[in-house]
Amino acid sequence: MTEPSLYTVKALFILDNDGNRLLSKYYDHEFYPSMKDQKNFEKKVFNKTHKADNEIAFLEGMTIVYKNSIDLFFYVVGSAQENELMLMSVLNCLFESLSQIFRKNVERRGLLDNMEGVFLIVDEIIDGGVILESDPQQVLQKVNYRADENPLSEQSVAQVLQSAKEQIKWSILK
Repeated sequence: MTEPSLYTVKALFILDNDGNRLLSKYYDHEFYPSMKDQKNFEKKVFNKTHKADNEIAFLEGMTIVYKNSIDLFFYVVGSAQENELMLMSVLNCLFESLSQIFRKNVERRGLLDNMEGVFLIVDEIIDGGVILESDPQQVLQKVNYRADENPLSEQSVAQVLQSAKEQIKWSILK
């Protein structure tokens, strides 16, 4: 049995109804290091799950939790030893956060129109494979989402970029 680790999530990706990648983040660089390997893995996952009614799959030694909405498929991937409930909490947090931003069904068009906000949400939930947050309300608060500003405002994006610059500056100074 392997030692417990904070690095819970190996990958997160969103595919359309045809299995095409719309968004992907791979957190373990040894896990499918090339773009070709990643796309092949995503194709296998999609082929195994797109007609299934389950919420969990096992493929190539990985635990995969997934959900579909209209014309999108959401996937969170962890190692075989990973707790499925933890992975599912990440998936649910992502989906609920997006549902609140779109104020309706989560679909391809809305996702593509608000991609910068989607990346901000993903980065608030997971950082380097470590789960940071699983409460959608906290995630939306952190990305400074307001119900009257749909999509995310330019000011909130600018604030996030400024915060990232400050963090980089401090890490360099250390």
